[in-house]
Amino acid sequence: MSKWWKVVAAVAIAFVVLLAVIAITQPKKQTAITNVDRIASIPVNATKMTPAQDTYKPVILSNLWEQPVQMPGPINTAGAEDSPFITPDGNRFFFFFTPDVSVPVEKQLLDGVTGIWWMQKNGTSWTSPEKIILCDDVSLDGAEFVQGNAMWFGSVRTGNMGEIDIYTVTYAEGKWTDVTNAGRQLNVDYDIGEFHIAADGQTLYFHSGKINAGDNMDIWVSQKTNDGWSTPVRVPTVNTAANEGWPYVTPDGNELWFTRFGSPAGYQGPSIYRSVKLSNGSWGPPEEIVASFAGEPTLDAAGNIYFTHHYYSSDNKMIEADIYVAYKK
Repeated sequence: MSKWWKVVAAVAIAFVVLLAVIAITQPKKQTAITNVDRIASIPVNATKMTPAQDTYKPVILSNLWEQPVQMPGPINTAGAEDSPFITPDGNRFFFFFTPDVSVPVEKQLLDGVTGIWWMQKNGTSWTSPEKIILCDDVSLDGAEFVQGNAMWFGSVRTGNMGEIDIYTVTYAEGKWTDVTNAGRQLNVDYDIGEFHIAADGQTLYFHSGKINAGDNMDIWVSQKTNDGWSTPVRVPTVNTAANEGWPYVTPDGNELWFTRFGSPAGYQGPSIYRSVKLSNGSWGPPEEIVASFAGEPTLDAAGNIYFTHHYYSSDNKMIEADIYVAYKK
């Protein structure tokens, strides 16, 4: 496993141990939190970064998009907004939020604020973000993917098959209901990381550093079958000796976007790449599109790129994270 995946695994194990302690000491489930004040949860001394203060500004390396800007609306704060997902119609936006990046993740599990949030388009503006409550006990949820009225997400909670399991939930009559574990095949046999399912629902792209005891994190693909999902194979062309992950496929199925740790252009941190499908159905050579601590791309139907940008100090300390957007020209 790569060093990055070892860290994730260690954190997940700490969560599982913590959950076991909670289950013993607090046998009664907590009441679900319905009124969460995201802004009030942010420490009063937290620094809200601006582009002018940014040591490593995100940069567009293609002439097809405008230079990135902080996403407008009520989303970005002095806390950390991360893991964005926008529906193709551009009307629903989902993200992960935690109020203080300096707090250990095992404490974020208990703060009642950290988790998946969403907002909806109201004309030309966004509604105030709301937390999606997905458990009436302690849990840490994130890495969301939405298709129609179904949301898939990663979670650390009691009852998991593995360290971090994938679950599904359905939005119906104004509520998120029917939280269901995605099953042993994805959570144990394949142990998938962050993922994207193509618009036809038949092709699953995901990253993993565990299949076949690989040393690097690569992007894999699996096809829907009558029994679940086919044996994953590495996606040709896009994987290198570096770590690749966080795949996103455009609704037309013609572009595969992903994050790679490494920039041929010489920028610091991860970059966002795009691979365009060739006439023979294979993926073409990836092109670096957004550089300098840019990752987890998601696009709307207009081709605008939404992504996470982490602010780092010159001595390599993370300050906070925002959602940025690069508008298609």
